[in-house]
Amino acid sequence: MATLGPDPRPHSQLASASIQSNISGNNLPPNRGLERALEEGANSGFMNLSARKLKEYPRTASNYDLSDTVEADLSRNRLAEVPLEVCHLVALETLNLYHNCIKTIPDTIISLQSLTSLNLSRNQLCALPASLCGLPLRVLIASNNKLVCIPEAIGQLRSLMELDVSCNEITALPRHIGRLKALRELNVRRNLLCVLPEDLAELPLVKFDFSCNKVSTIPVCYRKMSQLQSLQLENNPLQSPPIIKYPNGRYTEDIDQNKKQDTDSGVGSDNGDKRLSATESLESVDPQFTMRRKMEQLREELELMEQLRDSIESRLKVALPEDLGSSLMDGVVLCHLANHIRPRSVVSIHVPSPAVPKLSMAKCRRNVENFLDACRKMGVPEDKLCLPHHILEEKGMIKVSVTVQALVDETSTKQALFT
Repeated sequence: MATLGPDPRPHSQLASASIQSNISGNNLPPNRGLERALEEGANSGFMNLSARKLKEYPRTASNYDLSDTVEADLSRNRLAEVPLEVCHLVALETLNLYHNCIKTIPDTIISLQSLTSLNLSRNQLCALPASLCGLPLRVLIASNNKLVCIPEAIGQLRSLMELDVSCNEITALPRHIGRLKALRELNVRRNLLCVLPEDLAELPLVKFDFSCNKVSTIPVCYRKMSQLQSLQLENNPLQSPPIIKYPNGRYTEDIDQNKKQDTDSGVGSDNGDKRLSATESLESVDPQFTMRRKMEQLREELELMEQLRDSIESRLKVALPEDLGSSLMDGVVLCHLANHIRPRSVVSIHVPSPAVPKLSMAKCRRNVENFLDACRKMGVPEDKLCLPHHILEEKGMIKVSVTVQALVDETSTKQALFT
């Protein structure tokens, strides 16, 4: 068997090598993956430094010519600020800073005069600088931060087509938002808005999401939003539905009045004719159905959400926050509910701590998947099980309500059989 003998190099050489190692890499081998990514960025124009636990811009990046970089992905790192080196990449068109720890945006970002797409979501921003509005942006995503307002200078972004500031703490939209004449998609979901500005009616919006706010009335002038195809307004204390005009020139009020006429006239009757049903007729006029139908659905959803709240609070003896969706999205409460119904049905639950008050998405997903597995084991049918993203993204709370109710009903039925 071969044995390792002493290193044949003189002691002085060994010491020199050790010192050099400490100076260059703190006893760590060089990050070849990072160097490879920088080299590929220099060659291709796409610099992908995503998910590398970076706390600062790589110092070795200066060894590469990145001046022609048109797309940079620094998402899922630990950056506390936008690196100044990035602001020097003047050819940059797309910059992704999703899921870092960034608290401020430097004014030097104004140097990126080719930047058309900027993703700042899931950081710790409390404000957006006015300098940001001097860029030729077409897409600006700043969701899941701590923003309390949008700069008045936002109106300077005349080429902006998509604006997402959802999941922040914004109390009012700026006066000049009506100047965004190219805006097609606006997402202000889950903020603290009480009033919607009338100027939005003048924009060519195709998608508009203002769900989970505090809006009680919708301006009548919104009937002018003739290009609107997707409208999300759930979880608002709305008092009355507006009347919206759709591309065919008809209003939601007209459509509702015609619904009964279409039904009475035999539309959809089983007489061999291939005429459309009343529902299909409405869909052809308005793919989103009518605003009034949305209000009916909203009321039904609110009732189901209250049932979901009661089912959980009465069993766990807790008072859930007003924002029910966000209190369930990490899966902790749902796992405790499953364990209350059948002890140890979820063996391991990831919970927040004072040091880490918010769970990572990976731990949230494991909690949610463990809850759904427990539901299966307790006999909840597959057709009544929601999907993980319904909980994690709060986009299917009605399905979550159906799952919880099925879990409660299933276990109640089995308990009744054995008593």
